[in-house]
Amino acid sequence: MTGPPELRIGIVGYGTMGRAHSYGYRAAPTMASLPMRPVVKLLSGRDERAVAAAAATYGAEAWTTDWRELVASDAIDMVDICTPPGTHAEIAQAAAAAGKAVLSEKPLGTSFAEARAAWSAVTEAGVRNAIGFNYRRLPAVALMRRMIADGTIGDVRLWRGIWLSDEFTDPATPFDWRFDRAMGGTTIADLGSHMIDMALWMVGPIAEVSAQSETFIRARPSPTGDRPVTIDDASSALLRFEGGARGTIEMARLAVRRPCDFTVEVNGTKGTLVFDYPRLNELLYGDAGDDPGLYGMRRIRAEHPSHPYAELGWPIGQGIGYGETFVSQAVDLVRGWSSGAWTPSFADGLAVQAVCDAMERSAGEKRWVSVAEITGET
Repeated sequence: MTGPPELRIGIVGYGTMGRAHSYGYRAAPTMASLPMRPVVKLLSGRDERAVAAAAATYGAEAWTTDWRELVASDAIDMVDICTPPGTHAEIAQAAAAAGKAVLSEKPLGTSFAEARAAWSAVTEAGVRNAIGFNYRRLPAVALMRRMIADGTIGDVRLWRGIWLSDEFTDPATPFDWRFDRAMGGTTIADLGSHMIDMALWMVGPIAEVSAQSETFIRARPSPTGDRPVTIDDASSALLRFEGGARGTIEMARLAVRRPCDFTVEVNGTKGTLVFDYPRLNELLYGDAGDDPGLYGMRRIRAEHPSHPYAELGWPIGQGIGYGETFVSQAVDLVRGWSSGAWTPSFADGLAVQAVCDAMERSAGEKRWVSVAEITGET
């Protein structure tokens, strides 16, 4: 019996994200009926022993130490970029030039200029393109956005997002690419890109920002001695949306005992919605029209088949986790292959990067900065 045709994928990078994306591709056909079967044909990485071991573990059919070989391979339909942010734009441009579809992890670049170069390359080449804002595919987050779009909470007045991590709390943590702005990007671009994407997706374009940043641990140990840290440990900003709503955003990697905690809250004229990642299968909803005797928040378990992406999970009551966002991402990409209508796309990544750059400039110059100042659309 002949099965569906293969969607042949090459993944550049074998770290955490390469592992997550590989899992998504392997699990997707077991969770959904698909017109194509995603297959990781090739995995690339610089360390020969490590990439060979990763390929065996992840189920990739072959491996290489040269990402350019992967991009050029006739056995690949789609290039999946899971490397540090400073390499994303270069690889995306090469993939577009080779006529390959491209999925890039976020952020699209470490600057608006890099992101625009990547976006221009895929646009001019006319290739399918997507960016990995995987948290959009949590059922509770997708339900939150749907409820906002449906007018359930009325006109949005306030949006706030907080992302706290403790990965940089120990001063003895050795220097690596994450502390190098040119390769790892800022904390604004790393953690903040997810939050900014959700803000744009839920509320609409951001007009201007006023931000602050701080690097509390200014050097990190390395085999050759202490090296200067060129990224922010923590940042926050005030946001003004084009539609009139206001917002706040905070991201930090020095919050002790906060492993990967983010919260999004939206206040509208008729209600409030709250998502808290440690309870990722739930969404809190406060309805201004409720009986005053029931004052408070309703806890929605976003597991019903009517909820976005819930049908790709387990029976109601079982919940889903981080890994399922990559399964849903794979399902969306495969199902959207014939139309080429992938979302979120590089255009979304570019819009997010513009806000990141505005925040970085605002923090450096201690003033409000319009997003149009970054994009050149003033």
